[in-house]
Amino acid sequence: MTRPPVQSLLAARSPLASPEAQIAALDAATLRRGGENVTFRSLLACSGATLTPTTPRALQINVGKLCNMTCRHCHVDAGPDRTDAMMDDTVVDACLDAIDRLGVTEVDITGGAPELHPAFRRLVTGARERGAHVMDRCNLTVLLLPRNADLADFLAQHHVEIVASLPHFAAPATDEQRGDGTWEKSLRALRLLNERGYGTGDPARRLTLVSNPVGTALQCGQTRMECVWKTRLAEDHGVTFDRLFLLNNLPISRFLESLLATGALDAYLQQLLDAFNPATVPGLMCRDTISVGWDGRVHDCDFNQMLDLDAVDTDGRAFTIAELTLDRWLDRTIRTGRHCLGCTAGAGSSCGGATT
Repeated sequence: MTRPPVQSLLAARSPLASPEAQIAALDAATLRRGGENVTFRSLLACSGATLTPTTPRALQINVGKLCNMTCRHCHVDAGPDRTDAMMDDTVVDACLDAIDRLGVTEVDITGGAPELHPAFRRLVTGARERGAHVMDRCNLTVLLLPRNADLADFLAQHHVEIVASLPHFAAPATDEQRGDGTWEKSLRALRLLNERGYGTGDPARRLTLVSNPVGTALQCGQTRMECVWKTRLAEDHGVTFDRLFLLNNLPISRFLESLLATGALDAYLQQLLDAFNPATVPGLMCRDTISVGWDGRVHDCDFNQMLDLDAVDTDGRAFTIAELTLDRWLDRTIRTGRHCLGCTAGAGSSCGGATT
């Protein structure tokens, strides 16, 4: 059965296109522990976990929301219509300048489909020239577009790690989340990458797969599931990869829309709360990863970025990547909300997969 096409929240004129409306929906949900209303900050305090900034390791750059796909779970609300949110050259230059100034060793380029941005290749080469390891958050299907015929070769030449979204090692779940035909296109792209040395154990051509569950299940057993995925993809399809990241679905944007439409928001938040694991906190990305939006504003994490929550120093002042100093990064209180429960449930969920 052909599934109806997915629109971005913006194109559908959904009230949830507003980050403020998303936060209000989360705050309105019933969420209790021991008969008391719960905030994420109070949960941390009760658990004894400390959420504090550390020296930045990575610079994650969201170059914009333009994408060739419109996936059902997308927390960015990306899509082919999202040309309204695209990083300009001034911000690209500021991001490159920040690599040396802040001492980061990793540049994580994301979107949307970051490869569709006109400055993508300049950003890659600029980061590599500065000695940074570069990661490309890739949806795989973008590699098959005619305009990107030489993109896989470019990425291999510059030793870019491909961090590729693939919901499942089987077709039904993948197509359910990402659209009919996505599975077959993803396999073609994976074979294209394998042919160029990706996914074969070469650290210069690392291929990482990233899976979000279809629905409200939580991810678990990342090491065990990596073995399962490697076996299934190799035996069934002749495809290899290097490592697997498992992420929980965060209750924001299109996944939040789905939860509200099915009346499942309260239950999902309660599930996340019941699975809260304080051991996940030390590995959260908000501690050591600088998240830069397409407009140059700095955020504690990619999810706070989508909720329009700026990183602020202890005086409450926001800053752009052009203004950011190491002192200001370390001198901040990480902003939290109920969406943070998604990152601290079970084995944890961060841009690098499970945190425990």
